[in-house]
Order: sequence, then structure tokens, then C-alpha cells
Amino acid sequence: MGSSEAALLLLLLLLLCSLLPPSTPLGFNCSNSSSSAAAATCLSIAGYVSPNATTLAAVQALFGVKHLRSILGANNLPLSTPPNATVGAQQTVAVPFNCSCSNGTGVSNRRPVYTVRSGDGLDHIAREVFSNLLVYQDIQQANGLPNASFIVVGQKLWVPLPCSCDDVDGQEVVHYAHVVAAGSSVAAIATEFNVSQSTLIAINGIADVQSLQAGQVLDVPLEACASAIRNDSLDSYLRVANGNYVFTANNCVMCTCDAANNWTLHCQPSQLKPSNWSLCPSMQCEGSNLYLGNSTSTSCNRTTCAYAGYTNQTILTALVTDTTCPVSNSFAMKDSFRAFSWNFFLILILPLLSFHHIQ
Repeated sequence: MGSSEAALLLLLLLLLCSLLPPSTPLGFNCSNSSSSAAAATCLSIAGYVSPNATTLAAVQALFGVKHLRSILGANNLPLSTPPNATVGAQQTVAVPFNCSCSNGTGVSNRRPVYTVRSGDGLDHIAREVFSNLLVYQDIQQANGLPNASFIVVGQKLWVPLPCSCDDVDGQEVVHYAHVVAAGSSVAAIATEFNVSQSTLIAINGIADVQSLQAGQVLDVPLEACASAIRNDSLDSYLRVANGNYVFTANNCVMCTCDAANNWTLHCQPSQLKPSNWSLCPSMQCEGSNLYLGNSTSTSCNRTTCAYAGYTNQTILTALVTDTTCPVSNSFAMKDSFRAFSWNFFLILILPLLSFHHIQ
């Protein structure tokens, strides 16, 4: 092979390499990808900022959310809210979706799927259609597109929204993809979502808080309510952030999270028609006359029939007892008596001993 042929071959190789999609990791950090299947999947939320006035139904269709009530729950809107409810321009809508983690990162589980329209480009889809929740290289890589400039009308594209299923500081959280607004700061975002600045800096790898840019996507961990859901449940991945509600167990159960309820997940029968069962199974706690969501109280204890998950034909429950009385007074009285005795010795007895010594 002559020098001219070798140079031409090298040029062709360089051209091919330039057309390959980038290989940078997609999504947020998610180390849970190496653990169980349940730990590698979860519910996450994206903060979608609508570029124009639209409706909740249009947002639902864009993100491929199966039920409108999922969006209503993520935004704490009444179930009676109609699909044609208006979403104003630049208004943020929390959009829930299933997150899947692998290779140390998390992205939406093959959803949403966007159909290319006339005049679209990958950058337009990423920036304008999906409000900067990702960059065009993410779409290119996820879909294995050799050339980011070549897409055709009608083509189906997976839009890999960033997400994570990791616990943060040992606590279960719901990860929220937040698009930084112009003029915002790490301190302002931390205050808005009730999370520490140090946590935001750590999980997002922010080297300099002054370098925060408008349009940047931050992983914001929202504190979730603790629950009795078992690891062997089909919804063991379920996490509910403060102020949100979700439906689970084939729509038979509605669970809400309220910080005022001691950060404990509260679940009850939903009264909805089940999606895969002919009827919702029994929700009575075994060995008790309590049903899901019901409680009974004594002088110092409250026992609740709590949701523990579901299997193919069964809704799992568990009796959970909380102590409602103050800490036992006997130890406090003993401690107070010890403190009083010691102070009495120091104030009265010690000066007498000192006086005797002087005499």
C-alpha cells in the first residue's frame, strides 16, 4: 500500500470515528445498578418546564405517562383535575417515570419515545421540546445514531431522561431532575427543595458553586417517607416524596407522603378499578380486625395496618405500632434526683467541709 492510499485510509477512519455517537455516561450516578433488580429500578421525577402554554394531557402524551393520575400525584393536584387543565408557559410540571440503572448510571426505562417531526433536530428536541432535561448527545448515544445531523420525519427516538435510584446519606429518596433557571444558585436550589448545599454539591460533582449555569440539570434528592414495604414485593422500588401520592398494587392502593405524618408512608384502598386483577384482594391485616390504613390506639401506643407490598394475587400488610407517649418518666426522675443530690452536695456540704478544714 502506497503512502497516498494509507493517508486516504487514515482519513476515512477519522471520518468514521467522528460520526460515531459519544461514549460519555448517560444520566445521573446510580451505583445501585450492581445490586438486586429491584434496587436497580425506581420511580423518579423530572421537572419539565413547558416552553409554551399547553395542557396536562399534552405533557402526559409527550412523556408517555400511562395514567394522568400519576402526574396529578407528583404535583399534588386533586384527582378531579381534568386532562385539559392549562399549563402556562415556563410553568414547571413534575413528571414521574420509571428509572433503570446500569453501568453506574440511571436513565428513564426506554421512555419517553419521541416521533421526529418536520424541522426537528436533535438539539431542538433536547433543548426546546424536552426543556434542557438532557443534551442532544444523550439522544444520539441512546439511539446509536452515527450522525447527529441525520434524522428523518417519523423516526422514533428514545429520550433518556437522567435519574438515579441511590439512597443519599443512608436515606431513601426520590431523585428529581431539576433544570437550573437563569440567576439561580446552589443555595437557592437547596432552600427550594429542602436539601443541604453540601449534598447537592457532592452528588452532582460541583467543583465550584459559582460555575452553575442556566440550563444545567441537577440531581436533587427529595426526602421520601419510610414504609413497611417488603423486599420481596413487586413494588419494593416504591418511593414517595413529601407532598406526593402514588397508586400501586395494580391501582388498588393509594399511598401518600406527608412530612406532618412523621415521614411515614400512609396507604389505603384507592377505590379505583384494578388494572390487572378482576377485583382488588383483601386488605385486612392478618391476626387483626384492622384493614389497610386503619389504626387503633391505647393510652401510649397506636397500631396501624400498614401497606407491605403486593405479589401476583395478594396485597401484603403489616401491623405497625408507634409509641405516642413521651419517654418513660421513671428514668428522667432518677436522673433529675441524681442531679439534685449532686448539686445539693456542692452547694451546702462542700462549703461546710471547707470551713471545718480552715478551723
